[in-house]
Amino acid sequence: MASATSVLTDNSTLSKIDTQLYKLEKALALVSGLAVFSLMLMAVFSVAGRNFFNAPLPGYVDWIEQAMPLIAFMGASYVMRDGGHIRMDILVGQLKGRALYLVEFITTTAVLTLMVLLVWGTWAHFDRSFDFGAPMWSRDSSMDIALPLWPAKLLAPVAFSVLCLRLVLQLCAYAKAFVTNAATPVAVPLVIDAATQAAMEAEHVSGHDS
Repeated sequence: MASATSVLTDNSTLSKIDTQLYKLEKALALVSGLAVFSLMLMAVFSVAGRNFFNAPLPGYVDWIEQAMPLIAFMGASYVMRDGGHIRMDILVGQLKGRALYLVEFITTTAVLTLMVLLVWGTWAHFDRSFDFGAPMWSRDSSMDIALPLWPAKLLAPVAFSVLCLRLVLQLCAYAKAFVTNAATPVAVPLVIDAATQAAMEAEHVSGHDS
């Protein structure tokens, strides 16, 4: 069965793992959306306080700094699963069968390599900030109200680790599809034409998902 995301599912172990990981990805994306909504409320509160009481929200910029990783990174794996990241399909869209799966496997491997390096780098960045012996376990803090920065720095390697899991799962799916020459591989976003994508998006927003 296909959803508006063009990702197929079945009763295979690979598909079941994909479904369970997708639940986690949706939860992280929800947290990211709530962070955006919270910043909107804080902006209204800060502007109203400045205009009516001459007292804006203390540390507003500090809270924005804390929320940025939530907004920027936590939904990355969710979008990767649904094939929502910007990509060039001019060449890939012309490929079929094993040729398509091989190209997708190679490009996904390249992305996974980059993400593993980013996990390593962002974890080192967090480790430099975190210290059990320091006040609030932090060696650094924000400029205005001295919020510890390690929680925000921890979010990046966490989000990137989930994305690495997604990429590993997609590698397994592309490898399986290549070996079996599957016509409809599961757990990976399928390449669809513009007309089909528009029809699926229209069905999705109309509330008639199957």
